[in-house]
Amino acid sequence: MGGGKIVGILIFVVVVVSAAGGGGGENHQQQQQQKWWKWMSSTSAAVVNPVVSSSIVLPLYGNVYPLGYYYVQLNIGQPSRPFFLDPDTGSDLTWLQCDAPCVRCTTAPHPFYKPNNDLVPCKDPLCASLHPAGYKCESPEQCDYQVDYADGGSSLGVLLNDVFHFNMTSGVRMIPRLSLGCGYDQLPGQSYHPLDGVLGLGRGKTSIVSQLHSKGVVQNVVGHCLSGRGGGFLFFGDEVYDSSRIVWTPMAHDRMKHYSAASGELIFGGKGTGLKNLFVVFDSGSSFSYLNAHTYEGFISLLKKELNGKPLRETKDDYTLPLCWKGRRPFKTINDVKKYFKQFALSFGNGWKSKAHFEIPPESYLIISSKGSVCLGVLNGTEAGLQNVNLIGDISMQDKMVIYDNEKQAIGWTSANCDRPPKSSNMIM
Repeated sequence: MGGGKIVGILIFVVVVVSAAGGGGGENHQQQQQQKWWKWMSSTSAAVVNPVVSSSIVLPLYGNVYPLGYYYVQLNIGQPSRPFFLDPDTGSDLTWLQCDAPCVRCTTAPHPFYKPNNDLVPCKDPLCASLHPAGYKCESPEQCDYQVDYADGGSSLGVLLNDVFHFNMTSGVRMIPRLSLGCGYDQLPGQSYHPLDGVLGLGRGKTSIVSQLHSKGVVQNVVGHCLSGRGGGFLFFGDEVYDSSRIVWTPMAHDRMKHYSAASGELIFGGKGTGLKNLFVVFDSGSSFSYLNAHTYEGFISLLKKELNGKPLRETKDDYTLPLCWKGRRPFKTINDVKKYFKQFALSFGNGWKSKAHFEIPPESYLIISSKGSVCLGVLNGTEAGLQNVNLIGDISMQDKMVIYDNEKQAIGWTSANCDRPPKSSNMIM
């Protein structure tokens, strides 16, 4: 990201509407929707045998600050080509910027994806999952999509099939044929990053992990481990952790089908705050964390009370994040300042009498800016357009393995060394 100002990255799907349907983007859709042409390229189908006792582990690159995002490399197509994608648990659809030709595309690290002629038809269940009930197909032979993100960004395109190249932890190489979006019209959002597209990891049918599961490649489980030093790893399947050593909480069944937990309570410095019944979304597509206005104000009040008398003063000349503090001299690392801040946590029910605590130490909610200030990586979600949602973003998931188990409908986490991807089952535990 250019400049010193960092905006929380919000790849957090609000609505998915058809490219031909109504809604707020109707004029944009009518102007930009184009008839899909068949290309002369061809690809051979990949035969997939059920191998559900293995997993896929992929390295992650990037950081919360100063880069502002994490990304993963996927190899797609025949011949295989590399693409850098934003791994987003807040949305389902995987899409690439696509030379279809491209009406509007943003700067990307690789040449735009060259589409094949294997279109997903409108009647396909995957296409239906992207559209409201009763959607009428304007072009039966193709599936148009539009996905809109909370930061104002969007992608418009068509769904097609292509091969993805994966190395399994068992040593087997798999090339399943999966559906992805060929995005030929992108509007960058407030938190735009120069990547080739988005890797949708949500709970819906079009999510990559859902598709891999439906083909018998892995269990319907996705997880990530983001290192506070940058990088980390992403995984599909349940063979890289010991479930008995994970803290679990049930997924909430919210209408948006996000990875969310209900009835969260804010704990500050090990004590209850009275801020309860919080609806919390886990979103790897967001750099920072967000609390709704009421909870945020309560959190800030507790934080400032704790800092009273400490050698820190609020600064107005550092615009990295909304709230920053200066010391007597510039800070170099979080270690210089974390002694002044308390740990907080979000506490959830876990189906038993005990509670599941998602602990957030100072290094998982603070950054040191380029000016040497310490800045708060927890923002006002209501101001950011998230209404009453509370969101755990990348900053607060650092140095934890976070697991979204769609088989058991549970979210789990544990402290972990995220610097080295596991080679086989349970190596990082």
